[in-house]
Amino acid sequence: MEPIIRVENISRTFQAGNGQVEAVKNISFSIEKGEIFGIIGLSGAGKSTLVRCLNLLERPNEGSIFIDGKDMMNLSQAELRRERQDIGMIFQHFNLLMQRNVIDNICFPLEIAGVSRNDAKKRAEELLEIVGLSEKAKAYPAQLSGGQKQRVAIARVLANNPKILLCDEATSALDPQTTKSILKLVKEINRDYGITVIVITHEMAVIQEICSRVAVLDHGSMVEEGTVEELFRAPKTEEAKKLILNEFRHIKEMRSERMIRVTFGGSSAFEPFIGNAVLEYKTPLNILYANTKTINGNAEGEMILQLPESQEIADRMIEYFKENNLGVEEVDHYVG
Repeated sequence: MEPIIRVENISRTFQAGNGQVEAVKNISFSIEKGEIFGIIGLSGAGKSTLVRCLNLLERPNEGSIFIDGKDMMNLSQAELRRERQDIGMIFQHFNLLMQRNVIDNICFPLEIAGVSRNDAKKRAEELLEIVGLSEKAKAYPAQLSGGQKQRVAIARVLANNPKILLCDEATSALDPQTTKSILKLVKEINRDYGITVIVITHEMAVIQEICSRVAVLDHGSMVEEGTVEELFRAPKTEEAKKLILNEFRHIKEMRSERMIRVTFGGSSAFEPFIGNAVLEYKTPLNILYANTKTINGNAEGEMILQLPESQEIADRMIEYFKENNLGVEEVDHYVG
């Protein structure tokens, strides 16, 4: 089956005062219908430019973009406008019309599409129920919390029944609890309506919460792509490791000669491997950090361990963990 999005070797270059800036460099990937796909990178990685290329708000200098089998680069302006109705976008700052109340904000794209006022209002009321804000129909954006504003923005995007939803840092302005509720809503919309979702973010926690696959961007290039589990357990590139290990900054005061990150999932989550290693080598281990995450419905665990001073015993412990099918990587270089 043809993927709903296929990107082939696209590049986007901008003219700057001191020459050209390559915001996107020769990127290729595909996204299956109904998938939640993540694109992650630090500030300046090219994420927002890439997502704007998908609906040709930014036109690539090179390459091809196919949406639902159609070559977007060869469409007329009228054809492109029609195709864009199938691609909704939500942003960090909501972009609501402040002079309109909630119901009228949601009606706005329907009015532009020529839908009658009565039909638009009925559809808007249905969407407000979907996003859990029926009681806020007459409220104005200034009277809403950040999470409520983003729910209105999502309802407005859904008004045109899009096939694809682009989320560009959609939770960056929200607190952690509100972020979780918005991601839960997006996941429910994906499940209930089969809408394909692309999540653009700099936060690994967002990717782990909602995505099935992820691409890592760095300075305009895609440096890594795979399932979220693969990236979590064994990031291959320096850029991916920095993103994964960023949350360990708080333990930098506990530097030691050697530290390792151990990852585990499935049945290994119930094995007392730390206790077994201590008993086996009669040497204590210092647990600097431990956590479990739910990724695609599965428990995934990670620990940062401070190894013994003895190089020989430290090496043997690393081998012991690897023999027990745990992910092991030395992390001192990335922490702090």
